[in-house]
Amino acid sequence: MSDVGLILILVVLVLGGVIATVGDRLGTRVGKARLSLFNLRPKQTAVVVTILTGTLISATTLGVLLLASKTFREMLLNFGRIQTELRDRGRDLEKTAADLKATDAQKTQVEKQLTEARSERAQVEEQLKRINADLKTSVDRQRETNAQLRTTEAQRDLTRSQLVAVSDQALKLRGEIDQLQSEQKTLTEQRDQVKAQIAERDQEIAERTSLIEQRDRDISDRDRVIAQREEDLKKLETQRATLTEAVQQFERAVQQIRSGDLAIYRTQVLSSGVVRVVESDGAKAAVDQLLQYANRAALESLQLGRNDQVVQIPISEVEDLIRQIRDGKDYLVRVQARANYVKGENRPVFVYINAVPNRVVFLAGDTVASQTIDPSKLSPQDFQKSIQDLLAASTSRARVAGVLNDNVQIEKLLTLGSFIDQLRRYPTAVELRAVASNDTYTAGPLKIELVAVQNGQVVLRASS
Repeated sequence: MSDVGLILILVVLVLGGVIATVGDRLGTRVGKARLSLFNLRPKQTAVVVTILTGTLISATTLGVLLLASKTFREMLLNFGRIQTELRDRGRDLEKTAADLKATDAQKTQVEKQLTEARSERAQVEEQLKRINADLKTSVDRQRETNAQLRTTEAQRDLTRSQLVAVSDQALKLRGEIDQLQSEQKTLTEQRDQVKAQIAERDQEIAERTSLIEQRDRDISDRDRVIAQREEDLKKLETQRATLTEAVQQFERAVQQIRSGDLAIYRTQVLSSGVVRVVESDGAKAAVDQLLQYANRAALESLQLGRNDQVVQIPISEVEDLIRQIRDGKDYLVRVQARANYVKGENRPVFVYINAVPNRVVFLAGDTVASQTIDPSKLSPQDFQKSIQDLLAASTSRARVAGVLNDNVQIEKLLTLGSFIDQLRRYPTAVELRAVASNDTYTAGPLKIELVAVQNGQVVLRASS
């Protein structure tokens, strides 16, 4: 309380006491004098004087207060308006408090979303680091993908710039949050704007994260393609080396063949036979016998003038073969040379041995090969060539079908000349067929008979 207020209160008290004393004295004197005012009785006149005195005290007190205090004067004269303003300000205060509470909640939510955005940005940056490492590895592995990697790096830089933009937007969002705390009149509009911005940025971050994941998958796919290409390249290089070595071997073999010194050629069959093992020891005896035949054939071809063992084969291969043919079925077993050998070459002849089931390849009466000819329009040379082409086609067909013996035998050879003479005089086109004369097995040989067919009917046969 100020000094002026204390003085004012003291003046009011003193003035009230003085007026009360004066009124009391005046009432006492009026009572003793038994005065009468306005035709009233003296007692009633004393009461009126007392009332007037009290009224004067109140009026004096009020007048002093009104004159001495501007605040009291305004409050007394504008009491209703002030009370209305107080109620309005109370409601405004409550609304402001509610808005402030909502602003605090919004601030907490925005800070939480900002924290999540920063966490997502850190994850994106970590993924970006992994992308950079993968890009560097991809560049080291294959130079052919440089263009694609440069494109990926450009996208990476774009992603980085977008991340920087997100960071700037986050800082801007913090400024907007600070501004929200100081501007209470625009809280609602700014809150909606911040929510819209955060939602848009969350969507942008999600899209960029998806884009980075797609880039990771693309790089992984390219790594697999590069690895596959490297593996294929290694295989091709191995095949090229193998083929180069084989070509060199063939060139040496051709040179040896041209020089006339080649005695045994690579994959040449030195001995063969159809084997059926009935007893347990029969497989070993049969293989030993075939190896002896092969050794004899090798000595004769090399012309070494001696009779010792020159054929060599690993024991493991022999044991594997014995286990294979021990099931009581018919097998064609062949001993073949592993390399080329020239006449007089005094070194071991390395061989390998294989066995295939001796199954039926052609049944008697099966057509092995055929061709249509018109004997009346062919010269003797063309006619002879047609017969040779048919025999060559039969040999090729037999080899493809599984007959391992390339020797094709013509049945009824004594009547073949008569068959050809009759066929040459035939006036119309016929189908010339090479027909298997009996059942042909894998071991061969293929025995054929020539027949002429027209409209599905046999019109001429070599045996007729």
